[in-house]
Amino acid sequence: MTASFPIRFQDLEQQAQDRLEPKVFGYIQSGGGREETLRTNETSFEKWQLVPRFGADVSTVSLDKKIHGETIQSPILLAPVGMQALANVNGEKASVSAAHKFGMPFMASTVSSYSLEDIAEACPDAERWFQLYYPNDEALAKSFVQRAEKAGYKAIVVTIDMATLGHREKDLTNKYSPFRLGKGMSNYTNDPIFQSYLRGYSQEDVLAEMQKVFFKPDLNWQHIQQLRKATSLPIYIKGVLHPDDTEKAVELGIDGIVVSNHGGRQLDRCIASIDALPLIKARVQDQLTILLDSGIRSGPDIVTALALGADAVLLGRPFVYGLAISGQSGVENVLENITNDLTKTLQLMGINDVNQVDHTFIRRMSTPEGT
Repeated sequence: MTASFPIRFQDLEQQAQDRLEPKVFGYIQSGGGREETLRTNETSFEKWQLVPRFGADVSTVSLDKKIHGETIQSPILLAPVGMQALANVNGEKASVSAAHKFGMPFMASTVSSYSLEDIAEACPDAERWFQLYYPNDEALAKSFVQRAEKAGYKAIVVTIDMATLGHREKDLTNKYSPFRLGKGMSNYTNDPIFQSYLRGYSQEDVLAEMQKVFFKPDLNWQHIQQLRKATSLPIYIKGVLHPDDTEKAVELGIDGIVVSNHGGRQLDRCIASIDALPLIKARVQDQLTILLDSGIRSGPDIVTALALGADAVLLGRPFVYGLAISGQSGVENVLENITNDLTKTLQLMGINDVNQVDHTFIRRMSTPEGT
């Protein structure tokens, strides 16, 4: 790790802020509404205490995890953050290369700065997943997932919490919208179905066409099922917070879920992802893969999520801040730091294999009587 690179999340965030234009940093950092969800995503981890044990040989620690038949080198995946070129010109190309170095799957967003094919070409050997904002066009949805499969992506992650854009007060105050500036269009403009809609169109028309198909407020379980006909890849749904939705996912044979509130960027005053996790785990147990997104900042956060039932976690803002500070090397520094933190946390808990983490290593903090 670079000696001068920030370790603490707060310092990481501050250095990213120092390097980015205020409107861009505000877009990356901010949450929906008054940012209550954004704050509780982090503070809700503090309700839980880790319970270490003694007697295990922790001179070596295994972080290997098996997710849907594939072994990854640690229980961390890079979350599907859109438009990463806002943070650094190399954007997703830098991030996917850093993820590969640490054996972590990289999730490419539908609104990435580079097309899913360009990201694959930047690091062909990386394990890549494709996150789908289900467009309001069935032919386009089918084209997206089939392109991902052809380009070697290992799973499709359908985001279900974007019926519309959250009420993001900072962006509205700053009068800043990267979408309106034509950012995040690469997967659209490189798609043959979308291209067929644009013959003879101006750049303004291209943007209008993308905005017309981007949101799908009528998205439902039937649409998710239709993806089975378009791809043989595992299908995850991201944005699950209610146990009933998880049970429905099991019923329909969905391969996995991502317990997520979109990093606090959509519904404000929403349940924290870590608070939703134990309720979901209790309902469905081990019937499908469970990933936890939103609020992960440290090794203890990861152990808490695993103890409460997650198979692995997604890391979001921290790696994007690293990207803003120093590109690929910045992402690598962030991943090295959190991997070290996770390893030391496990050692201090008396755990030499991350797969040993379960509910017996955690307890909910007691509250003062009468509160």
